Amino acid sequence: MRDFNEQNIEVSDSKIIGRLLTFIKPHKKRFIIAMILMLLSLGTELVIPSAMGYLLDILRKNEAPDVILKEVIFLTLLFAIFIAFTFVVVYLQSIFLQKIGLNIVVTLRDKVFQHIEKLAIGQINQIPVGKLVTRVTNDTNSISQMYTDVAINFIRNILYVIGIYIILWFSSPKMTLYLTITLPFVFLSSILFRNISRKSYRRVRSNVSEINAFLSENLSGMKVTQIFNQEEKVNRIFEERNRNLRKSHFREILVFGIYRPTIYMIAMAGAIIVLFTGIDEVIAGVLTAGSLYSYYLYTQNFFEPIQQMTEQFNTLQNALASSEKVFDVLDTVPEIVDSEDAIELESFSGRIEFKDVWFSYIPGEWVLKGVSFTVNPNETVAFVGATGSGKSTILSLVVRNYDIQKGQILIDGIDIKNIKISSLRKHIGQMMQDVFLFSGTILDNITLKDDSITREEAIEAAKYVGADQFIESLPDSYDHVVLERGNNFSSGQRQLISFARALTYKPSLMILDEATANIDSETESIIQESLNRIMNIQTMIIVAHRLSTIQHADKIILMQQGEIKEMGTHQELLSKKSLYYYLYELQYEEKEKGEND
Repeated sequence: MRDFNEQNIEVSDSKIIGRLLTFIKPHKKRFIIAMILMLLSLGTELVIPSAMGYLLDILRKNEAPDVILKEVIFLTLLFAIFIAFTFVVVYLQSIFLQKIGLNIVVTLRDKVFQHIEKLAIGQINQIPVGKLVTRVTNDTNSISQMYTDVAINFIRNILYVIGIYIILWFSSPKMTLYLTITLPFVFLSSILFRNISRKSYRRVRSNVSEINAFLSENLSGMKVTQIFNQEEKVNRIFEERNRNLRKSHFREILVFGIYRPTIYMIAMAGAIIVLFTGIDEVIAGVLTAGSLYSYYLYTQNFFEPIQQMTEQFNTLQNALASSEKVFDVLDTVPEIVDSEDAIELESFSGRIEFKDVWFSYIPGEWVLKGVSFTVNPNETVAFVGATGSGKSTILSLVVRNYDIQKGQILIDGIDIKNIKISSLRKHIGQMMQDVFLFSGTILDNITLKDDSITREEAIEAAKYVGADQFIESLPDSYDHVVLERGNNFSSGQRQLISFARALTYKPSLMILDEATANIDSETESIIQESLNRIMNIQTMIIVAHRLSTIQHADKIILMQQGEIKEMGTHQELLSKKSLYYYLYELQYEEKEKGEND
């Protein structure tokens, strides 16, 4: 699977903006209201320069002072009303835009997270966690800024520039033609800035993802770093990535730092042109001093929104770069999906059948080669063999973490590809070697915050597996707080909580993948006792390293290099004196040696 975080395919801005606009549809009423408010504030701002020029002409008239005073007071009050009106309108517009932006970012984050949940385990394992976190948090937040800071304001500035240009043209076509000479320089600068800044922002977003991925991985693995005294090496790698991020930020700032002064210089050139040609117009009597002053104000206001648009380009490019990353996640097609005619299983007896199953993680490198076996209802089947023989892979295939390339896997005679994934996994309980506990309480970790499971049911499951012995000795019992990853519990305690979690959902099939490999003998005996109780009422598939834990299994299957080499009960396999016999003898000798030591 490609790593969508590292692809270099550039998507056009128009396509990205088109997709971003679809998120406005549920909020179109608020957006329309914000647009109306924007037009109202725009209208008042376009009137003010003309009123200022008119006021200047009044002050230069040779009329009675009391008449001039009345007009000045009237215009001043009118200005105050305009300003107050504009303030209220802009405030309301900001409120509407912020609500739109926040609602959209919530929707987008939900959509991205839900899509990540649909990805296959194999896909997620190939993506650094830090990069996914960046997509769900940082990138969606950057997109939100586009709706709150850019969307309407960009339209407003374009309309503002067009409105001013029309006013300037009707005020003085001659001066406006001179002013128009500067516009090609503005457009050329903007196009150049847009192309360069886009690349800069893409580099910044990639470097942010890289540093977040590095932090996520190394903070989780800090214990290993300290044990092997690798702090200096890790520091050097972090410093390098940190410098790369700083470098990309500097380039981004440099590009913007050159562009904005360029627009400012063009604006000053336009103002100088206006003053030189405008003075001649006033002397010739074509314009009044007030009209020239109004024209000058409009000229300044003409370039101001262009400068604002450059700043909005800053936010827009950031949002587009982030959008590209987010949409790349959303466009990643899940490898494991329900077929169109997939069925919902209310329950199943637990009969599992592998028919000539071939599977590989990497094309051509077969992990399983023509594997066939049957697990009958309420039967316990154990898989043994060397590391890499394909034991754990079989368990992953039963729950459809991966799909096979050839052959068939059946449950109660139904191909698992024709069963809804949620329905399939609902009836399968799993105990893994590496137990993951979430932050929260012990009760939360047993029920996984499923409201359909009562506290009493969770406690009953804990008692059944023997987890109640240590849980009830804790200060808060089942409400005891679990730290990140369950670091405040031993491996055995975490495994007991995991066992209770699995049984709470009353599975038809129980899967154990080296579940007792890393726990103490006391906890192992507790788990083994519980397993013995459920062996006759549930189908069980066990992957075990220690053969002593599976001697009572109904069937033991020995795997070697992806193939089944031996199959039978413990005594049957021992009597053959073949691979299983020698494996058992080897473990027995190691155990005796350990006891003697």
